[in-house]
This record gives sequence, structure tokens and C-alpha cells, in this order.
Amino acid sequence: MDPFCSADDLAIADAIERFAAERIAPRAYAIDAGALFAGEHVPALAEIGLMGMNLPEQWGGAGVSAVGLYLAVEALAGACASTTSMLTAHFLATDSILIGGDDGQRARWLPEAAAGTALGAFALTEPRAGSNPADMRTRATREGKNYRLDGTKHFISNAAHARFLVVFALTDPGAGARGVSAFVVDRDTPGLSVSSPEPTMGLRGGHVFEVTFDGCLVPAERRLGEEGTGFRTAMKVLDNGRVEVAATSTGIAAAALKAAREWVQQREVDGAPIARFQGLQWMLADMATELDAARLLGLRAAHLRARHGRFSQEAAMAKLFAAEAAGRITDAALQIHGGYGYSRDLPLERLVRDARIMRIYEGSSEIQRNIIARTLLK
Repeated sequence: MDPFCSADDLAIADAIERFAAERIAPRAYAIDAGALFAGEHVPALAEIGLMGMNLPEQWGGAGVSAVGLYLAVEALAGACASTTSMLTAHFLATDSILIGGDDGQRARWLPEAAAGTALGAFALTEPRAGSNPADMRTRATREGKNYRLDGTKHFISNAAHARFLVVFALTDPGAGARGVSAFVVDRDTPGLSVSSPEPTMGLRGGHVFEVTFDGCLVPAERRLGEEGTGFRTAMKVLDNGRVEVAATSTGIAAAALKAAREWVQQREVDGAPIARFQGLQWMLADMATELDAARLLGLRAAHLRARHGRFSQEAAMAKLFAAEAAGRITDAALQIHGGYGYSRDLPLERLVRDARIMRIYEGSSEIQRNIIARTLLK
């Protein structure tokens, strides 16, 4: 970690790790088992500054570095990835306003979001436009001083619980990605309806929903930036989000590795710990090496994010490698536990389920490979 982490960054990581162990981890099993919304933790997260950790102090945020943010997300994910999912979805919404909005819009929404009194949702994905947002069909038609929103979004985290949603819609259907605009929409806007939570395999406390817009009238001053700039905003936000997915992945993987290390030292066969078996030692060595490589890629991307330059390729690499490494590490940890790992009495099966979505959301592994290859072939 040292090449990228300052003393302040490490202090933040230590503080969040202690907080997560004391306040978040004890509820992780119940949240998963009952598919309870992890938003119950919002007041506690706001109290220590996590709800606005992605924002500068000017807008009510914590003003931490992007590296400190990475480490905080990782520490939280090790305790409860559902809580991290809820929080980072909120970050996508507030990043959209920070990047695409003006000072008036930032002042209106970001301080409340940072204080935990206004939860955000990021409404980009559609039933037929998951991995290619440029193919979206939701439309925003100008009607005087308003826009009329019509369409459907799918797999939208936080939607039913949010105070506001950042919604991406076509203002110029013939222009493809250049015709996409972004809007801040109140959750209680007439014509906006939200489904019941989707029943998901993992991240069961990070609720996702289908959102339908049927003639929703949104004031024009709620548009973020000029018409046609929404897709560019979304891509910048997703670069940030992919670094946070990498952090979530390494957090889950670190928890799995920790559990496996403890297990081989405690579990005995023929009166001695199974840690003496070379095969298990090699499994642990591979898990630790992959975790370190994933973390370093993530920290590099976070470091570049802090410099406010382009880091799309580095974010894609970090997300791709960390998500796939988390799958391998959690699976190996479960294997080391044997039948006990398959039982719901231990957290391994939850970690396996939570890790699986990391290879899909905010751009699947295949999409990350496309991004990396396009950059290489330019």
C-alpha cells in the first residue's frame, strides 16, 4: 500500500475498519438473511462522514483523498458488502451532480446527501441497455419550462428509499450517446413508480428496483449541464464507480482470506492444525498474492483519480482484476472450510454470493476488456 497511501489515508482506513467491526458487521447476517435494506446504517455512516466521503468539504463532504476513499470502501465491504453497495450507489448519484451540475445544483443537493438526510440513486441501466447505455430508450421531451420523462430503468439501487434520483434520458433520440441528458428527479414526482425489490442472489440488503417514468414533469433547471452532456457525465461517474467496485471486491476478498487463515490455524485433523498441509499453504499464498495485486491496481486507479486526469483504462483494469480475483478468493476460502463453508452458520457462503455480482454491475468483465483493448489499440 505504501507507494499510494499517506499517513492520513491509513488512519482513515483504520478508523473505518474499527467502526465497521463494531457497528456494521454485527448486523450483516440479519440484513442478508432477511433481505433488510442496509439503509438502516445511514445515520451511523453520516455520523462519521462516510455518506459524503466522495465530496469536497465545500459541498459538505469529508474532503478525503481518493485513496482514502478506496480504503474506506474496502474496510466497509469487509464487514457488509450490502451496506457498501447502498453507499456507493449513493456516491454515483452525488458524483453525477458534482461532475455534471452547476454550483446552485451542488448547493441544493450535496450537503443534504453528505449529511445522510437525502439518499441518492443513479438511474442509468435499462432492461435493453445494460452494458451499452447509449442504446437507452427513456426519453425526456421538452414541454415549456419542463421536461416530460417516459421510460423504464432497471436494477436501480436505492430507488424506493431515495430522496432523489439522477436519471439519464434521451433529449435527442437521433443523436445516440450525444443525445443523452441527465436530470435530478424527486422520488415523489407524479408519474414515477418503483417496483418491489428484486430478489437477488447476493447483496440482499442493497436493494435494487425497476423504476418507471410515465409523463413525469421535471423542471428544466433540474437538468445537469447542457442537453447532450449526460452520457459524458455518466462515463466519468462510472470511472469513479469502477474504482469503488474494485475496493468492494478487495474488501470482500480480504474478509474471505482472513476467515481462511483463521480456519486453517484452528481446525485440527489428527490433533494438529490443518495449516501444516502444504496444499492449503499454497492456496493461501495464491489468495494473498491475488489480493495484493488487485489492491495495488485499485490504489493506482484511485491515485490517478485524485489527480483529476483520465483514468478510464486504469479503472477498468482495477475493476476487472479485483472482481474476478474476489470470485476466485472467496471460492477458495469456502473450499478450505469444506462443508462448514457451505453452511449459512459461517459467512463464507455470503461472501461468495456477494462477490459474484462484482463481475457484472457497473460494466461487466467483458465490457472492461473492451475498454482496455480500445485504449491499447488507439
